[in-house]
Amino acid sequence: MDLNSDLGEGFGAWGLGDDEAMLDVVTSANVACGFHAGDPRTLLATCAQAVARGVVIGAQVGYRDLAGFGRRFIDYEPADLVADVLYQIGALDGLARAAGGRVRYVKPHGALYNAIVHHEEQAAAVVEAVHRYDPALPVLGLPGSAFLRRAMAAGLPTRAEAFADRGYTPQGTLVPRGEAGALLHDPAEVAARMVRLVTAGELTAVDGTVLPVRADSLCVHGDSPGAVAMARAVAAALGAAGVRLAPFNPDTVRA
Repeated sequence: MDLNSDLGEGFGAWGLGDDEAMLDVVTSANVACGFHAGDPRTLLATCAQAVARGVVIGAQVGYRDLAGFGRRFIDYEPADLVADVLYQIGALDGLARAAGGRVRYVKPHGALYNAIVHHEEQAAAVVEAVHRYDPALPVLGLPGSAFLRRAMAAGLPTRAEAFADRGYTPQGTLVPRGEAGALLHDPAEVAARMVRLVTAGELTAVDGTVLPVRADSLCVHGDSPGAVAMARAVAAALGAAGVRLAPFNPDTVRA
């Protein structure tokens, strides 16, 4: 099972999360691309640290929204969104290559990630951008989303993701931030949920509904309070359950 986290989200003198500690735990790093967070120096350093640890680098593309951390919906013209996503992948891939690695997958961030669960035009725009950059590049998204459906139809490799530190609605989507049950903080609870998900293929929604969930990768948000402790707890619990952590992309091997 792959374990990923959103990293490289500091900006200049402003730091966010403990990227170095998280990179000692995860197998894949969703690295910001400068639109929702991250400056070039931070992103280059994050890529170099990932390469040194054998962690796979993914481009975490988002809305052009530094002030809102990419968590505010933007009603893009499709052509603008295609260009913005292409720009972000190319920029991060350049930095990753300079650090001795490369971008191995794409994962949308924040409001864009949630929008393309249902927003057909924006889902199509992100798929078009990834396909134009590299049709062999896998994409990571929410199971059942318009994004993964369109990506599969376009021939992109698709990987389903589940969130360790987020609550789920009965429909299998994420509880919006700010609502009760949206964020989970107890490492033991989070770890137990992820072991159940990986071994039994299910988790419990905020209303008690048991959801069938398939995932190729589990995410712990790097900016969540206690993120490193949660990631360590998930990794340890999965290991105790006999689950080996490894990147989901088969052409990469953790050092």
